[in-house]
Amino acid sequence: MTARVVPDGPAGRDEAAAVLAAGGVVGLPTDTVYGIAVALATPGGVERLFEIKRRPPDKGIVLLIDDLAQVAERVTRTAAAEALRGLWPGGLTLVLPAVAGGTIAVRVPDHAAPRALARAVGPLPTTSANLSGSPDARSAGEVAAALGDRLDLILDGGPSPGGVPSTVVECSGGTARILRAGAIPPETLDEQLRAGAIPLSDGGS
Repeated sequence: MTARVVPDGPAGRDEAAAVLAAGGVVGLPTDTVYGIAVALATPGGVERLFEIKRRPPDKGIVLLIDDLAQVAERVTRTAAAEALRGLWPGGLTLVLPAVAGGTIAVRVPDHAAPRALARAVGPLPTTSANLSGSPDARSAGEVAAALGDRLDLILDGGPSPGGVPSTVVECSGGTARILRAGAIPPETLDEQLRAGAIPLSDGGS
C-alpha cells in the first residue's frame, strides 16, 4: 500500500509529527533533496531507515535539528563547528565528536518543514529518500515512486529547491575536513573558517 501524500503546511506538518511520534517513517522535503525520517526515540527506527533504503549499515545517518541546542548533551561543540554553524540554516552537515564516543552528523536545514518537525518531536534521524545507489528524490512524486510502499506518510513540499545533497564536513578540534562535496562550496567554507585561522582540507587529500 502506497503511503498517503499530504501537502506541506500546518495541517500536514501536524499529521507528519503525529506519525513520527507514533514510530512511523515520513518522507519530507528539505532545502537540498527529499529525505526519509524517524523520531530519534523510535526503537529500531534507524535500522528501519537502512532497511527501507537497502543501505549498508556502515553508512551514516544525519540528525536534522532546529537548533544545535537540541543535541547539546550529545555532541562536543568544536572551534570548527562554531565557525561553520554561521552557514546554518543551509546545506551543510557537520560531523561532530559524540559525548558517548564516535561522531554524530547534524544539520539545520533551510526549510521550515523539517525544522518544525524537529521542534515537535526532537532531532530527526534522516537519510535521502531513494534506494541506495539510485538518484536522489527531488519531489514527493519521486519519493512515492521509489519508496511509497515502505513509508507511512509523505509530506509534499513541491520540487526541492536545491537538488544537490548537503556538503559534509568533519569538525574535530581545530580542524575541518570535507567528507562530501555538495551544496556549500569549499570557498564559502574556507571564508567562514578563516577568521578563526581554522584549516580546511579535502577528504581525498
